[in-house]
Amino acid sequence: MPLLFQSKRLCFSCFYLFATLFLALYVTVSPSIKCLLFRVTPYDPIQSPLFSYPSSYGQHKHVLPTLRSSCSSPVFFSDYPFVFKEIKQCCQNQTDSPLRYMQGKAATFGGNFSLEKRISYFDALEQRIEFPCGFLKPFPINDYDRAEMGSCKEVVVVSAIFGDHDKIRQPKGIGSKTLDITCFIMFVDDVTLKGLINHNLISKESNEYKIGVWRLVNVSSSEGLYRNPAMNGVIPKYLVHRLFPNAKYSIWVDAKLQLVVDPLLLIHSLVIKEGVDMAVSRHPFFTNTMEEAMATTRWKKWLHIDEIQMQMETYCRNGLRPWSPSKLPYLSDVPDTALILRKHGVSSNMLSCLMFNELDAFNHRDQLAFAYVRDKLKPRIKINMFEVQVLEQVVLEYRHNLKRGGSSSTTTTTPSPSPSPSPTNKLRIKRAQPALGNDGLGNCQQYFLEMWRESHY
Repeated sequence: MPLLFQSKRLCFSCFYLFATLFLALYVTVSPSIKCLLFRVTPYDPIQSPLFSYPSSYGQHKHVLPTLRSSCSSPVFFSDYPFVFKEIKQCCQNQTDSPLRYMQGKAATFGGNFSLEKRISYFDALEQRIEFPCGFLKPFPINDYDRAEMGSCKEVVVVSAIFGDHDKIRQPKGIGSKTLDITCFIMFVDDVTLKGLINHNLISKESNEYKIGVWRLVNVSSSEGLYRNPAMNGVIPKYLVHRLFPNAKYSIWVDAKLQLVVDPLLLIHSLVIKEGVDMAVSRHPFFTNTMEEAMATTRWKKWLHIDEIQMQMETYCRNGLRPWSPSKLPYLSDVPDTALILRKHGVSSNMLSCLMFNELDAFNHRDQLAFAYVRDKLKPRIKINMFEVQVLEQVVLEYRHNLKRGGSSSTTTTTPSPSPSPSPTNKLRIKRAQPALGNDGLGNCQQYFLEMWRESHY
């Protein structure tokens, strides 16, 4: 035996090297491990940090770990130069939406329409009538910001921080040309703006606020949209097509998330290549709307339990059923709407408007209204409900910066002339009343029987 192979230390080192290389190669190419697969050609990211925060701001505190290591349907990304060229071409060829929106003035931003009125608009496209879609009360931003938003003609990435509940997080992995066709807009209220000024991140003397890639748009709190900051955040989340009428694609990013993949790559892989109107992750735990409703009350995400019950009873009475294979190609009734990718067109715009009308009528918990609106919408919308593992690899999630004793779920969603609830009332849980419907069984009895059929029979 050669002397070279008689060294135990050398043999062990070689074995360790080859074992490490094999494991690294397996992790790289195995779709059961990685949900995101890039081609060999690098996708040209910006190397330098987009913005440096002062240490007092605490941009990256409380990151939440991800525990899922498997993935059944990985996402393949094309080369960045090809993606950039194709999205520019798609934006040039995409025509404007023919929807006509209701104009006029109302006491509330959303109009607070009755159930019968809201239902009548699910086939409004066929009737060719004006569509209710918010903005029945002025959206309080200045004319300069409104003009800048109108100049976003291709892709817009939108987020919002109301009530100073989150930190502004800069995206990672941005391609060198992405900022040429992509607007990053962060809506903030007066409270959040004051906090940013106190951290010396912006100057109150400036007419234009910008932090890294994000351009800040101040939504004046004094104008009184909704008393609940979370409901104010619903406006840019679901009415993005109205705030940015010239944009062709949009990505909504909850302020608790940080993008770590270029937005153009996400739109191309999850929307354009899939041929859909919208892309959103499935909920990591729930498939049925009622499961989400019960969790909402159990975890006190909305303290008015009787309102949740009334909402579910209303939906059951008007056709909501649990998920079943008959709903395919929809893979679930409950999305994770922290990240929403849209192609601005008739179907996605209609869904967004109808969703907003339901949230205006009940509460900002959009997962409760999603399946009801989606299933009643005509024509059917094409949705890519991708794996939750994909979501966990395209974003990082952080904890909200909630204040002690405060919660976005404790106040009513619709404005009222009555004073805001006192701190004592805000924390009081409103219990549900006895079930509505014949014989006290409620309109959702059939829903529960279908949802629990396997365990009951």
